[in-house]
Amino acid sequence: MHPTPFLLATLLACAALPVAAQQKLVPSQSEIVFVSKQMGVPVEGRFRKFDAQIAFDPARPQASRIEFTIDTGSAGIGVSDVDLELPKPLWFGVARFPQASFQSTTIKALGNGKFDIAGRLTIKGRAQDVTVPVSLAQSGPNTTAITTVTGSFTVKRLAFAIGEQQWTDTDLVADEVQVRLRLTLTGVGKL
Repeated sequence: MHPTPFLLATLLACAALPVAAQQKLVPSQSEIVFVSKQMGVPVEGRFRKFDAQIAFDPARPQASRIEFTIDTGSAGIGVSDVDLELPKPLWFGVARFPQASFQSTTIKALGNGKFDIAGRLTIKGRAQDVTVPVSLAQSGPNTTAITTVTGSFTVKRLAFAIGEQQWTDTDLVADEVQVRLRLTLTGVGKL
């Protein structure tokens, strides 16, 4: 059976459509860190398990999309008593809400490898709009370039019901939590 000229023309037209390439997250070279203050003292923690679906074209950021899922049960600060409390209902409520998520709505280029990524962050079933300013840097040859994405933003933990009951006292644990990202990606086009 031979393909018809119409079928060939359709396949060629589809192949020419611009599609944002799918990038790969390198988890072993990436991190999501959170910093809160407990009685005024900064406490740093991290999420050890997360994944991302990224289709990012630096030349066309408006056509790009980014989705993250974070295993809330992987949160820890390295202090065993606290790490045992974090999955419980008063904090991340992992049994009911095993994942947090982020879905981009718009990505805006600012120049010089900088972008604002706006989207919906959902934790414990509560969603908030956030904007994450990020910087991208590349190393290696164009065909195998590694892209490092760094950024940070601040959330209010009480908006997501993180730290309920007696833990709503912001003198004990501050409401503002800084989230810092360092992500390593493969497959990103030239900046």
